[in-house]
Amino acid sequence: MAREPEKGLSLIGFVLICLKMVTPEIPTIDQAYSKISNSITVEWATVPGATSYLLTAADGDTVIETMVANSPGTVTGLKAATLYQITIRSISAAGRSQASPPKQAKTVLAAPILEVSSPSPESILVQWEAVYMATGFSVSIMQANGLGRIWKENTTNTSLTFSNLDAGTLYTVKAYAWNANGIPGDDSTCNQRTSPHAPADIQVSFDSGALKASVSWTPTEGAFNYTVMALSGPSELSCSTSVSSCSVSSLQCGTEYLISVLASNDAGFSKSSSAVRLKTVACAPARVTVQEDPPGHLSVAWSSVDLGDYYVAFVKSDDGLEVHCNTSLTLCHFLSECGFTYFISVFAYNKAGQSPLGDVFNYTTAPCCPSDINPVLVSSDRVEIVWSPVRGAELYETKAIAGYSVVECNDTAPACTLSALECDTKYNVTVYSFSEVRGSNMSCTSRLITTAPCSPEIENISKDAFSTIHVRWRAANDDAVYTVTAQGEKGLYRCSSKGAACAMGGLPCGSVFSVTAVAETEVGRSLPSYSVPLETVPCCPAGLTITQVTQSVINVSWTFETVAQTYMTVLESHTGQSKCHTHQSHCLLGCITCGINYTVALKAISASGLTSDCAYQSYFSSACCPLGVKLYRLGPNGIRIHWQVSRGSANYSTDLYGSKGIFTCAPRAGLSFCDVTEIPCGDVYTVMVSPVAETGLKLTFCPKKIYSVTCSGSTLGMGKSFFRG
Repeated sequence: MAREPEKGLSLIGFVLICLKMVTPEIPTIDQAYSKISNSITVEWATVPGATSYLLTAADGDTVIETMVANSPGTVTGLKAATLYQITIRSISAAGRSQASPPKQAKTVLAAPILEVSSPSPESILVQWEAVYMATGFSVSIMQANGLGRIWKENTTNTSLTFSNLDAGTLYTVKAYAWNANGIPGDDSTCNQRTSPHAPADIQVSFDSGALKASVSWTPTEGAFNYTVMALSGPSELSCSTSVSSCSVSSLQCGTEYLISVLASNDAGFSKSSSAVRLKTVACAPARVTVQEDPPGHLSVAWSSVDLGDYYVAFVKSDDGLEVHCNTSLTLCHFLSECGFTYFISVFAYNKAGQSPLGDVFNYTTAPCCPSDINPVLVSSDRVEIVWSPVRGAELYETKAIAGYSVVECNDTAPACTLSALECDTKYNVTVYSFSEVRGSNMSCTSRLITTAPCSPEIENISKDAFSTIHVRWRAANDDAVYTVTAQGEKGLYRCSSKGAACAMGGLPCGSVFSVTAVAETEVGRSLPSYSVPLETVPCCPAGLTITQVTQSVINVSWTFETVAQTYMTVLESHTGQSKCHTHQSHCLLGCITCGINYTVALKAISASGLTSDCAYQSYFSSACCPLGVKLYRLGPNGIRIHWQVSRGSANYSTDLYGSKGIFTCAPRAGLSFCDVTEIPCGDVYTVMVSPVAETGLKLTFCPKKIYSVTCSGSTLGMGKSFFRG
């Protein structure tokens, strides 16, 4: 029970603290005033324990609140010249107090919005719109650098002009409005520079080559930039600069300009300076014409131009040589040469200088004519000519005329080949030089050129009994010498004549020739005629040899240097004839009768059938082989061989061949036997009795017989005989 009073006292203390925290003190406004048109400043006594204050401004339409930390405080964002009810509340940790009793305050007038300009170098015009609730305005002006006097004017108007100012000088303008109570409002401040004076002492120089004017002047106070104007009728050129000189480009030739200069700064332009007159150079003369009449003389004419005092015409050839003509007229004369291109320009002159370069005209004279036409090749249907290149020629036209026949060739080279011409014909040949600009020079002279003679035509080739070749041809040329050529593997043979035939001899046998004919005059040689083949008779072989092969067969052989196609051998006697046709170098003839005299003939035959009767020779066939050959014993070691002669007389030789040796015997003339002594017995012998030719050659084609020689008795055993070949 003793603790209950303590609880009651604590509760009472807590209630008292809470009551104290919810009742902050209300501030009291001392004064409220406006110095700026969009705000009101409030002053009050500080409230203990307040951490901040809430200012409220109300005009019946809007309420604006501003939180401030202490006195004084300013409410912003208000309307100018407007009456506001101002209240304040204190704010602490305990909360916000009640609003203070209101206090009225009115915002001051708004600042006028200025528009400033400099209509002249000595004045500044200040303009503004009307300000709400304003009854008058105060405007002052002074140099921005603070030097000099201050001008101040009061007015109820909305514009004011300050005069007698310094040109090109920066001024500061200040203005404000006041209300019926004379309370000034916000002020406006701005800077304005007066415009500059026009530049003086204008100097102009002219560059005739670049067609530009260089203009200079004395700088003027307060000018930031300068503009140079060049006026000529509707044409207007200008240049701008920040220094005291400027160049106006792209001036027109033959034109008079008025040159003036304007100075400018941020206030605007000055008045134009006094204009200076400028005459440019004359324009280049136009309608230039060039004529060459007569050849070698050029006339250059042109039209007159404005501001031109006199003219100079320049003529330069493409080899670099230049001449000129100075005249006050519009015509000049010059000498010219063929094949040149002349470059022509005309200038007009006045005190300003030379006119610009106009069109450069070129005139090309007719190309020169070739003078050294030289035929380097003349044939029956073609002429090749050359000449030295001539000045100005781009193409050469060559014409060859003979009666109604005209042959042409065109080429860029100084040479031409005229083809399809008539042989042995006189042509007038002219080379015309041509250029694309001027065409052909038709004054070139011609030269007479005769083509080479026509080719002859071989009509006939014949051979006489003396193996001389006669050639005949058809001639169609004047004063021509004809040469016939026979050409083959064994050489070249010729004959010549001024007529229509010639003869040549000594051609080798067994040869094939190609025969052609050419005609030759002092101009040249014709083309060869068509060739005609010529074949001489085949050559006869040398060294005819006759060999008896068998009793009825002989071999005829020969040697040769030139091979014929075939050979024919004929063996003939009173008993008959034997022939052999071969392409070899020998021939076998059969059915020969032994011991008879024959005539041997040999013929060489070519592939075309030409025949040479080559050799006639007598030949006596070999003696006939003996008949009835027998052996007889002559004592113990001797043998006699005996035979019978079939026809005629002949020498014979006997040979015995055995294993113990060879034994030979030859009978005396007229006998039909011979003896062999000292022949070994007991052997088998092969016995052959052969006729012997007049040359001593033993013929070996007679039949052989085999005999057995025993060593007892007197008879010989005879075996069978055999023939060889």
